[in-house]
Amino acid sequence: MNQENKQNKIWNNQAGFSLTELLVALIIVGLLVVMAMPKFTSVITRTKSTEAKLMLNQIYMLEEAYWDEHDKYSTNLTDIGYMPDKLVTDGGSARYGIKIVAANDTSFQATATAVVDIHKNGVMDTWEINHRKQLQQASVN
Repeated sequence: MNQENKQNKIWNNQAGFSLTELLVALIIVGLLVVMAMPKFTSVITRTKSTEAKLMLNQIYMLEEAYWDEHDKYSTNLTDIGYMPDKLVTDGGSARYGIKIVAANDTSFQATATAVVDIHKNGVMDTWEINHRKQLQQASVN
């Protein structure tokens, strides 16, 4: 019994947090999350844009290999050996549709256009690359 009384005294003397203190802590954490969210959203958007850049760099390498063999660039993705992933609109994972918009003996231009609104601003994100490996964003977000 004596041992039990000592333990009960120890538990009863320990201080805890009041409900007010817990609410203040939660509000502070919530404000920090709200302030960090725009920064985090831009990181996600840049990550999604990387998909377009990687796809277009692959198109560039395939077009150069095709040109080495045929002395001209191709407008056909299959001819250069590019097999696109299914788009998210078709149940796949690709957020960008790839298209070779122009090609001849000396140059080509390919675009990657988002099929979903990446920036949530009503403008579909578009990137382009050419035979000089100039990769740039075509649409203003």
